[in-house]
Order: sequence, then C-alpha cells, then structure tokens
Amino acid sequence: MDRFQAMQVFARVVEVNSFTRAADTLGLPRTTVTTTIQNLERHLGVRLLNRTTRRISLTPDGAAYYEHSKRILADVEETEACFQEAAVRPQGRLRIDVPASVGQLILLPALCEFHTRYPDIELVLGMSDRRVDLVQEAVDCVIRGGDLEDSTLVARRIGSFQFLTCAAPSYLERYGVPHSLEELANHKAVNYFASRSGRDYAWDFVVGGEVREINMPGAVSVNDWNAHMTLARQGVGLIQTARFIALPHIQSGELLEVLPQWKPRSLPISLLYPQSRQLSPKVRVFSDWVAELFSRCPLLRGGDGTESCHDVQCAELHEAALRAPRRGELVEAEYVM
Repeated sequence: MDRFQAMQVFARVVEVNSFTRAADTLGLPRTTVTTTIQNLERHLGVRLLNRTTRRISLTPDGAAYYEHSKRILADVEETEACFQEAAVRPQGRLRIDVPASVGQLILLPALCEFHTRYPDIELVLGMSDRRVDLVQEAVDCVIRGGDLEDSTLVARRIGSFQFLTCAAPSYLERYGVPHSLEELANHKAVNYFASRSGRDYAWDFVVGGEVREINMPGAVSVNDWNAHMTLARQGVGLIQTARFIALPHIQSGELLEVLPQWKPRSLPISLLYPQSRQLSPKVRVFSDWVAELFSRCPLLRGGDGTESCHDVQCAELHEAALRAPRRGELVEAEYVM
C-alpha cells in the first residue's frame, strides 16, 4: 500500500464528505478509493470513518489522523513547490468565482492582458453572488466583498468600492429629493435581497463616524444586478449601489446622486482561497495580476471617479469600464467551506 497516496485519498474523502466526489476530483475509480480507505484502516488497526447509506463521518481516531495528515500533505506540497515553481511556468485549469458585476465590468475587459502574460493557464470563470463551497465545488479562489469571517479562508485585500445613493430624475420629480435620512421613510427603494436568506439588505450611511442602518420601504426587491440598475433608471425607486457601477449613469444624467453628505460605508474587496490548500503558482499569479489591475485605477480603490488615471493601462481600463452597459449592484459576500 502506498501510504502517502492513502493519506491523500483519505484527506480528500473527508474534505468533500463523499467517496464518489473524492474519486471524481482525484481521477480515480470509486472502487479504488473505497479499497484504499479499507486498506488504510486495516494497516492502522483503527476505524477512521463511520459509514451509512446516506453519509460518512469521522471517528475520533479518524479526526486525529486527518489533522496529522493535513500537516504532512501541506509540508510535502510546500517543499515540492519550492523546487518546482521556479522551473515550471504557471499552467493548467484555474477555476475562480467572482461577483457578476466585477466579472463583467472589470475582469472581462482586461482578460486578454492576463492571457498574454500567462498563455498556459485556462481560466474557468464563474460570475455569481451565490454562496460557494470552494472545496466541494473544486474552486481555486474567489473574489468577494466584505469582511472575512471564515477563519478557514485566506484573504488578500485587492481593493475597495465606494457606494452611493441615487435615483432617476423621473422618480425625484414625482416624490421629491430627500434632504435628510428621516425623509427616506417617505420614499420607495429598489432593494437587493440575499439569495440565501431572501431578506433585503439594509441600507447604511456613515453619520458622524458611525454606521447607521435603515430598512427602506420597498417598491420591488431583486437579486440580479442587471435588474437592479434597470429599475432604478426607469424611475421605480431609490437605490444604493457601487459608485463604479453607477458612475456613467450619473455622468450622463440618467441618475442623480442624493444625500451625498451621508455616504454608505465602503466595501473591501478580497481574493480568497482555502487555508488548507497550498497556494499554487497559477493562483499566485492570478492573485498578483488582479491586485495590480485594481491598483491602477482609483475608482477600484475606493475613489469617487474624480481622480485622474495617469497609467495608460489604467486609463484604458477606466474608459472601457465606463463604456460598458451598467445595470446593477455589488452585494456583500457569502463564504462557505
């Protein structure tokens, strides 16, 4: 029995909680995975997994063996990477998941540059705001907004977005322009709801250095960034949205910013990957490239769009982003392991 391979197979079964999914991700027949676990248990003289027809779970011995296995496997991968990374060009399939607005308005206009630098990396780009299980869905990394709460994920801060409150002139003509937060009670909003809970996200404003949340009366609620901006432009209600999304419509006069003296809190943007997974060369170069992409443009670092972009590539990115059809919202992150 190859004990190192057995350790790898066991760790994958635990991580994905399935013999079948472990076999698929390892490229092995399911019978091989089953036999490997049985042989490992026989070799160790203990039962590692409790099995039923519906689920598997770790025994106390299995939990201890898994913790030791993770450390050993991580050490081996790190050692090999030290020697291989310098000699091997980043290559292979890289699966990432990003918010739809970030993907369509920021990443897609610049992907040719990434492929020019790293032609051997095949990107699999998912664009959604849904909850993603990085391990079970075999996602290498994600870009999400918000503060990281899951300690099993490693986060690299790559930028931040400023938000604003705005509405179409037609809406403001009908309902008037709010001049205080209290007046919002007399207005209607196009709210954005969380796909997982179905609840509307509360609006927030920074008042005297403190964050004040307001539950806005809704005209309609959506969970699609295209619909969110479309309804606002049609005059259905007020919205809160990322400034990089709304800016071209503000500049064209389709939308007007309201309550500019009370801005919503900014949103940190991070690239995340599992703590237990060795950072591969392809993830590292993608992380560095995305961080560079955001650093070029003030609008992607929390700016309000009034700053000039002196870097040529930054200016091109900024111009392309402003030309793109923009309708939507950037929602706060949801993470899962």
